[in-house]
Amino acid sequence: MTSRSAAVPAHAPPLWKGYLAFLVPMIISNILQALSGTINNVYLGQMLGVQAMAAVSAFFPVLFFLIAFMIGLGAGASVLIGQAWGAKEPERVRAITGTTLMVGLYAGLVVAVFGGTFTEPLLRALDTPADILPDAVAYARISMVAAPGIFLFLLVTSMVRGVGDTKTPLKTLLISTLVGLVVTPALIQGWLGLPRLGVVAGAWASVLSFLVAMAWTAWHLLQVNHPMAPNAHMRPHWRVDRSILVKVLRIGLPTGLAMITISLAEIAVLFLVNRFGSQATAAYGAVNQIVSYVQFPAISIAITASILGAQAIGAGRTHQLGAIVRTGIVMNLVLTGALVLLGYAFSRSVLGLFITDPAVVELAQTLLHIMLWSSVVMGMSMVLSGLMRASGVVFWPTAISMLAIGAVEVPVAWLLSLHYGLNGIWASYPVAFTVMLGLQTAYYRLVWRHKTIRRL
Repeated sequence: MTSRSAAVPAHAPPLWKGYLAFLVPMIISNILQALSGTINNVYLGQMLGVQAMAAVSAFFPVLFFLIAFMIGLGAGASVLIGQAWGAKEPERVRAITGTTLMVGLYAGLVVAVFGGTFTEPLLRALDTPADILPDAVAYARISMVAAPGIFLFLLVTSMVRGVGDTKTPLKTLLISTLVGLVVTPALIQGWLGLPRLGVVAGAWASVLSFLVAMAWTAWHLLQVNHPMAPNAHMRPHWRVDRSILVKVLRIGLPTGLAMITISLAEIAVLFLVNRFGSQATAAYGAVNQIVSYVQFPAISIAITASILGAQAIGAGRTHQLGAIVRTGIVMNLVLTGALVLLGYAFSRSVLGLFITDPAVVELAQTLLHIMLWSSVVMGMSMVLSGLMRASGVVFWPTAISMLAIGAVEVPVAWLLSLHYGLNGIWASYPVAFTVMLGLQTAYYRLVWRHKTIRRL
């Protein structure tokens, strides 16, 4: 059992400096992680038009659903790794890493077999517009068959951060992005004798970029003798340790379920959007791309709070937890808030990167203006839930997130769409995030702060 009353060491550096040292590479990494997808969409929108953009957008919620469990698994493993690293237990770090990667590999194989087989029925069930269905199916099938590699890529970049290493994921994602930047247009247009693949070029380019980046990451970890390197020390841990898996799932499964709830909500929202036609679907995809970039600082700050909190708990420095939360919230207000303002100022120019049709740009701009500001609210909520997750308190923060998304966002989107069309759908996002922040704050202040923190 640990106490919150320990004094802060006199030599301890200001928390915000450590926060920024960890945060900046993570923000850049998250931007790069999405940049490959964004580059694909820009190329598709500019070279092939709105139809191609809509085809890829139709698969976005499905892809998010498929990787939701991996996001949860990575989050759970990162908390355990952070606590083990804070306690100076590298062998424990390796055991957690091996178990998590094996589970991710098995899950990816299941998705590849079943998802690749039933791609078309799935997209038909989402009421994907008939004019984009063939391209959407082709794109989605490639992505699902490649699921084992995608899952391992996501897990590795997540878990490496648990030991405080944010530079390796940054380099990994930089390589992945550069490969996609070169290969995507070459496959779209058939440059240098390559096949002309059209819409599916983005999917194939993503697969190739993941393979190259993962190969480099394995080599790099070996070269620097990283605690998670695939060497002789790691070899005994390439198995599923049930006791570790239980702890990872205890933290990660609720997080994964929350992500699944979010993805199901996005699928429901996409179903509502699709009813307004392919132009609305294309606008949805472009807006999601821009909002995702605005949200990256918020997400990165929340992850930083969770990992710093886990390391502090492992090292017996629970007195730092309150300061970690406060620093995270302030940074979210500054960084995410600044991006929101830039998003409003340059919305039309940025949307023009994805969409060439003036009517669709106008539609997307209206939608963006409605929901953009809510990213700040979402970020504040995620900082609170991230720190509580680091302490092993997962159920109620997760339940609150699921409630806000499933029981507020979707019903509000449906109800407002009846009266205000697409504008009503997008208004559901700020409503849901505001409710989420209110409930997370109440639980943090009234319940969590009165708990005794124990290492998992």
